[in-house]
Amino acid sequence: MISTIGKHGLTALKALIALAFLAAGLAKLAGVEMMVATFDVVGIGQWFRYLTGIIEVGSAILLFVPGMQVIGAGLLVCTMIGAVLAHLLIIGPSAVPALVLGLGAFAIFYAHRDQINTLRA
Repeated sequence: MISTIGKHGLTALKALIALAFLAAGLAKLAGVEMMVATFDVVGIGQWFRYLTGIIEVGSAILLFVPGMQVIGAGLLVCTMIGAVLAHLLIIGPSAVPALVLGLGAFAIFYAHRDQINTLRA
């Protein structure tokens, strides 16, 4: 059971994480020059920018869908693991923003971990 303070803190964290991923995902989908250049450096292709944008926007929305928060947060954690690795191995210079967003998404995932059993049923 999450306390009232914890519940409000979790809601605030979800709002911040969702806003960050909505902004980043929409920038990817809109083809913002920095995003296009970043995915050029990654070298997989621009289709991967679109896929990442769809995952980020969709997952940000799922953070507020009852019973689906664990899926949204889990997808964001996986996306940020990939982003951290891409920054460390390919892009540089700093993986800190991706790490911070990933940790925030993990906190949301952990808070909603009880949904995993519900989804399995």
